[in-house]
Amino acid sequence: MTVMFQCQAREYQYDILLTSNERTPIFPYIRDIDGNKTIYSISTEHGRSFIICKRNDDRWVVSKGNGLSYTPYVFLNTGEMGDDTLGLLLRKDAERDFLLGQEIASLGIKTNHMEYVLEIDNPISLPNSHKIKPILLQYNVECPYRISDAFILHHNCIINEVKKWEKYNDKGFDKNYLIAANVLIRNLSILHKHKILHNAIHAQNYTWALELLDFELACSPRHPYESEDYQRHVPSLFSREIIHTYQIICMIAQVLKEKINHYAIEDIFEQYGFNIRKFNVA
Repeated sequence: MTVMFQCQAREYQYDILLTSNERTPIFPYIRDIDGNKTIYSISTEHGRSFIICKRNDDRWVVSKGNGLSYTPYVFLNTGEMGDDTLGLLLRKDAERDFLLGQEIASLGIKTNHMEYVLEIDNPISLPNSHKIKPILLQYNVECPYRISDAFILHHNCIINEVKKWEKYNDKGFDKNYLIAANVLIRNLSILHKHKILHNAIHAQNYTWALELLDFELACSPRHPYESEDYQRHVPSLFSREIIHTYQIICMIAQVLKEKINHYAIEDIFEQYGFNIRKFNVA
Protein backbone atom coordinates (compact mmCIF):
# COMPACT_ATOMS: atom_id res chain seq x y z
CA MET A 1 0.00 0.00 0.00
CA THR A 2 1.37 3.42 -0.95
CA VAL A 3 0.86 6.34 1.40
CA MET A 4 -0.91 9.44 0.14
CA PHE A 5 -0.36 12.49 2.29
CA GLN A 6 -3.48 14.40 3.30
CA CYS A 7 -3.64 18.16 2.74
CA GLN A 8 -6.44 20.45 3.77
CA ALA A 9 -8.16 22.65 1.22
CA ARG A 10 -10.94 25.20 0.97
CA GLU A 11 -13.75 25.26 -1.59
CA TYR A 12 -14.34 28.46 -3.58
CA GLN A 13 -16.79 29.91 -6.03
CA TYR A 14 -15.68 29.42 -9.63
CA ASP A 15 -16.37 29.96 -13.31
CA ILE A 16 -16.01 27.21 -15.90
CA LEU A 17 -13.65 28.33 -18.68
CA LEU A 18 -13.46 25.04 -20.59
CA THR A 19 -15.31 21.76 -20.23
CA SER A 20 -15.36 18.40 -21.98
CA ASN A 21 -19.10 18.15 -21.23
CA GLU A 22 -18.59 15.06 -19.12
CA ARG A 23 -20.98 16.39 -16.47
CA THR A 24 -18.64 15.11 -13.80
CA PRO A 25 -18.45 16.65 -10.30
CA ILE A 26 -16.40 19.83 -9.96
CA PHE A 27 -13.78 20.26 -7.22
CA PRO A 28 -12.87 23.98 -6.92
CA TYR A 29 -10.32 23.50 -4.12
CA ILE A 30 -7.31 25.56 -3.09
CA ARG A 31 -4.91 24.26 -0.44
CA ASP A 32 -5.60 25.83 2.97
CA ILE A 33 -4.40 24.50 6.33
CA ASP A 34 -7.68 25.65 7.87
CA GLY A 35 -9.87 24.27 5.08
CA ASN A 36 -12.52 21.61 5.59
CA LYS A 37 -11.83 19.67 2.38
CA THR A 38 -9.16 16.97 2.01
CA ILE A 39 -6.92 16.49 -1.01
CA TYR A 40 -3.97 14.12 -1.37
CA SER A 41 -0.35 14.34 -2.44
CA ILE A 42 1.71 11.32 -3.46
CA SER A 43 5.14 12.93 -3.52
CA THR A 44 6.96 16.20 -4.14
CA GLU A 45 7.20 15.09 -7.79
CA HIS A 46 3.58 16.20 -8.19
CA GLY A 47 4.31 19.79 -7.19
CA ARG A 48 1.02 21.66 -7.69
CA SER A 49 -1.11 18.61 -8.58
CA PHE A 50 -3.28 16.74 -6.11
CA ILE A 51 -5.39 13.61 -6.05
CA ILE A 52 -8.99 14.54 -5.30
CA CYS A 53 -10.76 11.18 -5.17
CA LYS A 54 -11.23 7.79 -6.79
CA ARG A 55 -14.31 7.50 -8.97
CA ASN A 56 -16.75 4.59 -9.07
CA ASP A 57 -15.19 3.44 -12.36
CA ASP A 58 -11.77 3.14 -10.62
CA ARG A 59 -10.35 6.23 -12.35
CA TRP A 60 -8.74 8.94 -10.24
CA VAL A 61 -9.64 12.63 -10.30
CA VAL A 62 -6.61 14.95 -10.33
CA SER A 63 -6.55 18.73 -9.97
CA LYS A 64 -3.63 20.95 -10.96
CA GLY A 65 -2.92 24.48 -9.71
CA ASN A 66 -4.29 24.04 -6.20
CA GLY A 67 -1.11 25.23 -4.46
CA LEU A 68 2.18 23.65 -3.48
CA SER A 69 2.33 20.19 -1.97
CA TYR A 70 5.83 20.47 -0.51
CA THR A 71 5.92 23.66 1.60
CA PRO A 72 3.66 25.14 4.29
CA TYR A 73 3.03 27.99 1.85
CA VAL A 74 0.32 27.71 -0.77
CA PHE A 75 1.98 29.87 -3.45
CA LEU A 76 5.56 31.10 -3.77
CA ASN A 77 6.74 33.76 -6.22
CA THR A 78 10.51 34.23 -6.57
CA GLY A 79 10.15 37.26 -8.81
CA GLU A 80 12.21 35.85 -11.66
CA MET A 81 9.34 34.97 -14.01
CA GLY A 82 6.70 37.62 -13.52
CA ASP A 83 3.27 36.13 -12.89
CA ASP A 84 4.59 32.55 -13.00
CA THR A 85 4.25 31.41 -9.42
CA LEU A 86 5.05 28.08 -7.78
CA GLY A 87 1.80 26.30 -6.97
CA LEU A 88 -0.24 28.49 -9.30
CA LEU A 89 -1.48 27.63 -12.79
CA LEU A 90 -1.88 30.49 -15.26
CA ARG A 91 -4.90 30.61 -17.54
CA LYS A 92 -2.98 30.41 -20.81
CA ASP A 93 -1.10 27.33 -19.59
CA ALA A 94 -4.23 25.57 -18.33
CA GLU A 95 -6.09 26.20 -21.56
CA ARG A 96 -3.17 24.98 -23.69
CA ASP A 97 -2.86 21.85 -21.52
CA PHE A 98 -6.60 21.15 -21.87
CA LEU A 99 -6.86 21.78 -25.62
CA LEU A 100 -3.64 19.96 -26.60
CA GLY A 101 -4.62 17.10 -24.28
CA GLN A 102 -7.95 16.70 -26.06
CA GLU A 103 -6.27 16.84 -29.47
CA ILE A 104 -3.70 14.23 -28.47
CA ALA A 105 -6.36 11.94 -26.99
CA SER A 106 -8.29 12.13 -30.27
CA LEU A 107 -5.29 10.61 -32.07
CA GLY A 108 -5.49 7.39 -30.04
CA ILE A 109 -2.69 8.12 -27.60
CA LYS A 110 -3.33 6.85 -24.10
CA THR A 111 -3.58 9.91 -21.90
CA ASN A 112 -5.62 11.61 -19.21
CA HIS A 113 -9.28 12.54 -19.77
CA MET A 114 -9.76 16.29 -19.50
CA GLU A 115 -12.75 17.50 -17.49
CA TYR A 116 -12.56 21.23 -16.72
CA VAL A 117 -10.56 24.42 -16.64
CA LEU A 118 -11.86 26.46 -13.70
CA GLU A 119 -11.25 30.06 -12.66
CA ILE A 120 -11.36 30.43 -8.87
CA ASP A 121 -13.00 33.54 -7.48
CA ASN A 122 -10.26 34.34 -4.99
CA PRO A 123 -7.68 36.78 -6.46
CA ILE A 124 -4.04 36.34 -5.45
CA SER A 125 -1.82 39.43 -5.04
CA LEU A 126 1.62 38.96 -6.56
CA PRO A 127 4.83 40.89 -5.75
CA ASN A 128 4.60 42.72 -9.09
CA SER A 129 1.26 44.22 -7.95
CA HIS A 130 -0.71 42.01 -10.33
CA LYS A 131 -3.85 40.35 -9.02
CA ILE A 132 -4.78 37.13 -10.74
CA LYS A 133 -7.36 34.45 -10.08
CA PRO A 134 -6.07 30.88 -9.62
CA ILE A 135 -6.86 28.52 -12.46
CA LEU A 136 -7.46 24.79 -11.95
CA LEU A 137 -7.11 22.03 -14.52
CA GLN A 138 -9.24 19.03 -13.54
CA TYR A 139 -8.85 15.66 -15.26
CA ASN A 140 -9.03 11.94 -14.53
CA VAL A 141 -6.51 9.14 -15.01
CA GLU A 142 -6.38 5.36 -14.81
CA CYS A 143 -3.34 5.49 -12.52
CA PRO A 144 -2.31 8.42 -10.27
CA TYR A 145 1.30 7.25 -9.89
CA ARG A 146 3.95 8.54 -12.26
CA ILE A 147 7.06 6.69 -13.42
CA SER A 148 9.14 9.18 -11.40
CA ASP A 149 7.25 8.19 -8.24
CA ALA A 150 8.98 4.80 -8.24
CA PHE A 151 11.34 5.87 -5.45
CA ILE A 152 8.45 6.11 -2.94
CA LEU A 153 6.08 3.44 -4.28
CA HIS A 154 5.80 -0.01 -2.77
CA HIS A 155 7.06 -2.46 -5.41
CA ASN A 156 3.79 -4.42 -5.30
CA CYS A 157 1.94 -1.25 -6.26
CA ILE A 158 4.07 -0.95 -9.39
CA ILE A 159 3.71 -4.64 -10.24
CA ASN A 160 -0.09 -4.41 -9.97
CA GLU A 161 -0.03 -1.71 -12.64
CA VAL A 162 2.51 -3.52 -14.81
CA LYS A 163 0.33 -6.66 -14.90
CA LYS A 164 -2.27 -4.63 -16.78
CA TRP A 165 0.19 -3.98 -19.64
CA GLU A 166 -0.28 -7.49 -21.04
CA LYS A 167 -3.32 -6.26 -23.00
CA TYR A 168 -0.91 -4.13 -25.07
CA ASN A 169 1.47 -7.04 -25.75
CA ASP A 170 0.29 -7.76 -29.28
CA LYS A 171 3.88 -8.42 -30.40
CA GLY A 172 4.57 -11.14 -27.83
CA PHE A 173 7.33 -9.41 -25.89
CA ASP A 174 8.83 -11.46 -23.05
CA LYS A 175 9.87 -8.40 -20.99
CA ASN A 176 7.58 -5.81 -19.49
CA TYR A 177 9.87 -2.90 -20.32
CA LEU A 178 9.60 -3.85 -24.02
CA ILE A 179 5.80 -3.76 -23.80
CA ALA A 180 6.12 -0.27 -22.33
CA ALA A 181 8.66 0.68 -25.00
CA ASN A 182 6.25 -0.26 -27.75
CA VAL A 183 3.50 1.91 -26.23
CA LEU A 184 5.77 4.92 -25.59
CA ILE A 185 7.47 4.80 -28.97
CA ARG A 186 4.14 4.37 -30.74
CA ASN A 187 2.87 7.45 -28.85
CA LEU A 188 5.89 9.42 -30.01
CA SER A 189 5.48 8.33 -33.61
CA ILE A 190 1.85 9.50 -33.63
CA LEU A 191 2.80 12.85 -32.09
CA HIS A 192 5.58 13.48 -34.58
CA LYS A 193 3.52 12.25 -37.55
CA HIS A 194 1.01 14.98 -36.70
CA LYS A 195 3.81 17.53 -36.08
CA ILE A 196 2.95 17.75 -32.37
CA LEU A 197 5.77 18.61 -29.98
CA HIS A 198 5.09 17.56 -26.39
CA ASN A 199 8.19 19.42 -25.18
CA ALA A 200 8.29 17.80 -21.73
CA ILE A 201 8.66 14.06 -22.24
CA HIS A 202 10.18 12.66 -19.07
CA ALA A 203 9.38 10.20 -16.29
CA GLN A 204 7.28 12.76 -14.42
CA ASN A 205 4.80 12.99 -17.29
CA TYR A 206 4.04 9.30 -17.78
CA THR A 207 1.95 7.29 -15.32
CA TRP A 208 2.48 3.61 -14.52
CA ALA A 209 -0.59 2.98 -16.69
CA LEU A 210 1.54 4.42 -19.55
CA GLU A 211 -0.62 7.53 -19.81
CA LEU A 212 1.07 10.62 -21.25
CA LEU A 213 0.34 13.79 -19.25
CA ASP A 214 1.04 17.53 -19.11
CA PHE A 215 0.65 19.47 -22.35
CA GLU A 216 1.07 23.06 -21.22
CA LEU A 217 4.41 23.29 -23.06
CA ALA A 218 3.18 21.39 -26.12
CA CYS A 219 2.33 22.78 -29.54
CA SER A 220 0.69 21.54 -32.71
CA PRO A 221 -0.32 23.01 -36.08
CA ARG A 222 -3.77 23.60 -34.59
CA HIS A 223 -2.33 25.13 -31.41
CA PRO A 224 1.01 26.76 -32.30
CA TYR A 225 3.09 28.83 -29.92
CA GLU A 226 2.09 32.48 -29.82
CA SER A 227 5.70 33.64 -29.98
CA GLU A 228 7.27 33.53 -33.43
CA ASP A 229 10.66 32.96 -31.81
CA TYR A 230 9.36 29.88 -29.95
CA GLN A 231 7.74 28.59 -33.13
CA ARG A 232 11.00 29.03 -35.02
CA HIS A 233 12.78 26.62 -32.67
CA VAL A 234 10.13 23.88 -32.81
CA PRO A 235 11.63 21.83 -35.69
CA SER A 236 14.92 21.43 -33.82
CA LEU A 237 13.24 20.06 -30.67
CA PHE A 238 11.64 16.88 -32.02
CA SER A 239 14.81 14.79 -31.99
CA ARG A 240 15.44 15.17 -28.27
CA GLU A 241 12.02 13.63 -27.55
CA ILE A 242 13.30 10.41 -29.09
CA ILE A 243 16.21 10.31 -26.63
CA HIS A 244 14.02 11.30 -23.67
CA THR A 245 11.64 8.43 -24.52
CA TYR A 246 14.62 6.06 -24.63
CA GLN A 247 15.63 7.25 -21.16
CA ILE A 248 12.15 6.58 -19.70
CA ILE A 249 12.15 3.05 -21.16
CA CYS A 250 15.52 2.33 -19.52
CA MET A 251 14.26 3.70 -16.21
CA ILE A 252 11.23 1.39 -16.37
CA ALA A 253 13.52 -1.58 -16.98
CA GLN A 254 15.71 -0.63 -14.03
CA VAL A 255 12.74 -0.21 -11.67
CA LEU A 256 11.39 -3.61 -12.76
CA LYS A 257 14.89 -5.14 -12.41
CA GLU A 258 14.75 -6.42 -15.98
CA LYS A 259 18.02 -6.71 -17.91
CA ILE A 260 18.11 -4.12 -20.68
CA ASN A 261 18.68 -5.17 -24.27
CA HIS A 262 19.40 -1.88 -26.02
CA TYR A 263 19.27 -3.48 -29.46
CA ALA A 264 15.74 -4.74 -28.76
CA ILE A 265 14.69 -1.22 -27.77
CA GLU A 266 16.27 0.28 -30.85
CA ASP A 267 14.58 -2.30 -33.06
CA ILE A 268 11.23 -0.99 -31.80
CA PHE A 269 12.32 2.58 -32.46
CA GLU A 270 13.26 1.54 -36.00
CA GLN A 271 9.89 -0.13 -36.56
CA TYR A 272 8.27 3.25 -35.91
CA GLY A 273 10.67 5.13 -38.15
CA PHE A 274 13.20 6.36 -35.58
CA ASN A 275 16.90 5.66 -36.17
CA ILE A 276 18.84 6.07 -32.92
CA ARG A 277 22.16 5.32 -34.63
CA LYS A 278 22.04 8.49 -36.69
CA PHE A 279 22.66 10.49 -33.51
CA ASN A 280 25.85 8.56 -32.68
CA VAL A 281 28.90 10.81 -33.00
CA ALA A 282 31.49 8.46 -31.47
